[in-house]
Amino acid sequence: MLIKENKIWDIPEHLATPESDYLNRRQLVKAAGLAALSAGASSLLPSMAFAQSDPTMDLYPAKRNEAYKLDRGLTPEEINSKYNNFYEFGSHKQIYTKAQDLKTRPWEILIDGLVEKPFTIGFDDLVRKVQLEERLYRHRCVEAWSMTIPWTGFQMSELVKLAKPMSNAKFIRMETFHDPKMASGQKQAWYPWPYVECLTMQEANNDLAFLVTGAYGKPAAKQFGAPLRLALPWKYGFKSIKSIVKFSFVEEMPKSFWEQLSGTEYGFWANVNPKYPHPRWSQETERVLQTGKRVPTLIYNGYGEQVASMYSGLKGRTAFY
Repeated sequence: MLIKENKIWDIPEHLATPESDYLNRRQLVKAAGLAALSAGASSLLPSMAFAQSDPTMDLYPAKRNEAYKLDRGLTPEEINSKYNNFYEFGSHKQIYTKAQDLKTRPWEILIDGLVEKPFTIGFDDLVRKVQLEERLYRHRCVEAWSMTIPWTGFQMSELVKLAKPMSNAKFIRMETFHDPKMASGQKQAWYPWPYVECLTMQEANNDLAFLVTGAYGKPAAKQFGAPLRLALPWKYGFKSIKSIVKFSFVEEMPKSFWEQLSGTEYGFWANVNPKYPHPRWSQETERVLQTGKRVPTLIYNGYGEQVASMYSGLKGRTAFY
């Protein structure tokens, strides 16, 4: 007898958003591209203001991949777009207005290191070489708050294939832009700019590792890390680097931005686990944005079935720090 076991992020059918409501929302998203500069545009989210002029707007909304579901409702865009970490523009959460200074065109991405042939590719060219899809992901911040979001993008493994890495490439080092004139937070010299994050090749090729180009059925808002960011739902949010300009394939494990700042608090792996507290607060529960509720945190943020095997050789706290 075949027994189907639901994944922990699956949601009962009766709790899903009705298809008619979702399709209506998509029609509204498309209509917003025409109405963004109308008399009421000042009340719209910052992301709407640039959506109609984005050269990739025709790619949205992308088809949703139904394999990726949630055990809770989506966080409204109004909430997610106004509560962000983006240290390049400041250390407070309400940086969405300052983040509008981010210039996302032209945007070139360098692929180098241990690859067959290093190359640079424009974002607008890259995004048309891959198949975009929408996924519903949970997001857990190391600060013990969480949200859910409908990301649009493509599996990171597709970029790995384009890069054609050599066999001795063990890690991918990612780097964001560095422009203190544009991003005022980068004038703070005590931070080791530019922002750097890294993954093992195995992690980068995991099905869940997702390079994000959009959210809520349209190109990503600047405060989300436009035009290209990473989403790793089983890790704490600081691993999901924003506004990426460089992917380097390397043999030695690099040091990330937060490891350089405070290696005793922010380690390389950063896998979510409620059993191991941050040095200054517990990770047992999380505050869910908008709801005002605290809920128990799940190991690997609920995605253990797809990622736990990658860390079988690591023991105890080592696998999560």
